Amino acid sequence: MRLYSGSTTQFVEDTYRNQIAEKLRLSFFKQFRFNPSDSEVVSWQNSLRAVSQVIEHNDLNDNGIILEYQLPLTSKRLDALLTGVNDDDIENAVIIELKQWGKCSSSTSPNEVVTFVGGNQREVLHPSVQVGQYHQYLLDTHTVFYENDPINLSSCSYLHNYHASENDVIYESKFDDWINEYPLFTADDVVELSNLLKEKLDNGKGMDILKKVEDSEY
Repeated sequence: MRLYSGSTTQFVEDTYRNQIAEKLRLSFFKQFRFNPSDSEVVSWQNSLRAVSQVIEHNDLNDNGIILEYQLPLTSKRLDALLTGVNDDDIENAVIIELKQWGKCSSSTSPNEVVTFVGGNQREVLHPSVQVGQYHQYLLDTHTVFYENDPINLSSCSYLHNYHASENDVIYESKFDDWINEYPLFTADDVVELSNLLKEKLDNGKGMDILKKVEDSEY
């Protein structure tokens, strides 16, 4: 199940016309028979505009994109998954976990930080840990990522409002392995995020790969 699927060209156009959040809201209602919260709609508006800007700036206009893709047998949803091939014609899919966080503080738990979500300060998974768990779930359960000639899967997080301070807890050493495997990009790292997406997706041809992902057996 997903709330949106199509080309990056259409996604950029929908975002430019301020239609993307409304399309997601209508799709959400159609599938669940109730409306998403206002805060979720605002999150879609803000975060997806940030993603759209990166896509448009890097001319990733021959790629596929899936938004709010629900992992089978769970209530968890991927924020965004982009598809395409690299310069060696290797098929790639990239998960992007999106966060509107402005700052966070340390937690005594091994995989968590504390940040303001849902109207309060809460202990939540570090973005690299969260997207890493999604990544492993897809690798373990979706045939397109492990059978025959599998699509190469990469994952990262983009905290588009986050300006990290010196010795920021988001980079605490306990997260090093997670960040190395599943990179975290803040508002100051948009060039680095762009480089990753171009490395994986710059040769386009994303719609065929998108269909393979959506048709994949669980």
